[in-house]
Amino acid sequence: MKALTLPVQAVAPPTGFARRWWRSPERTLHLLSLGSVAVLLLVWVFITETGIANELFLPGPGAVYDAFIKASVSGYQGSTLDEHLLTSLARIMSGFGLACIVGIPLGVVMGISARARATLNPMIEFYRPLPPLGLYSLLVMWLGIGETSKVALLFLAGLPGIVIATNMAVANISPIYVRAAQSLGASGKDLFLQVYLPAAGPTILTGMRISLGFVYTVLVAAEIVAATAGIGWMIWDASKFLLSDIVIMGLIVLGLTGVTLDLIMRLLGNALMPWSKKL
Repeated sequence: MKALTLPVQAVAPPTGFARRWWRSPERTLHLLSLGSVAVLLLVWVFITETGIANELFLPGPGAVYDAFIKASVSGYQGSTLDEHLLTSLARIMSGFGLACIVGIPLGVVMGISARARATLNPMIEFYRPLPPLGLYSLLVMWLGIGETSKVALLFLAGLPGIVIATNMAVANISPIYVRAAQSLGASGKDLFLQVYLPAAGPTILTGMRISLGFVYTVLVAAEIVAATAGIGWMIWDASKFLLSDIVIMGLIVLGLTGVTLDLIMRLLGNALMPWSKKL
């Protein structure tokens, strides 16, 4: 007697992007990242639900989420959460943008010229490790308590990383490329735009990402004086009244915003510099 066999319908493998992602090593890395975040959340829930931590100082995820909803709808101290966030982002992008506009050309000049490097490097290395609050006190005396001193502090926080990264990137460019361009009649502007920036671009972008992190760390210090809005100010004001749910919520919003900006910078870098490795 012949055995009865039934056809088995094969499941079509994923195609396109899903197929490439599923088979790529990046899948494991993404799962590890998601797993680490999940473990952190579980530990947070365990500590708060079991009473190991005082809820006054470490509220649970539910309380932080409620604070997020309340700040988004009703606001905190006269401004909603999106208004606080937009105010801080305006300050961050102003200071960081000025740092890029000044720092990249300055780093290129320092990388090309040993004399410029010897002249400017001591000043940058001197103020780079100075504490933000110390600098801010001086900036307030010089520029007042308005927005100018806040943006100036963020600018000074972001400038050294960009200058140092650009300087090292340009200084390490092989002189063969420079001489080849000069032999083809390249001017100084052509060298800057067609040789130095493309070759040093990935390292410059790395310096920009690091500098953006420095700017974020200084934000609270920049917003504690004569500010009435901003995520940093909200965190500082809430800490005075032991509103830990507002403090933690503000830190999470600030962190997620920073991660988003960093991701945007990486995507732009990969789009503008396809010749480099994935950033």
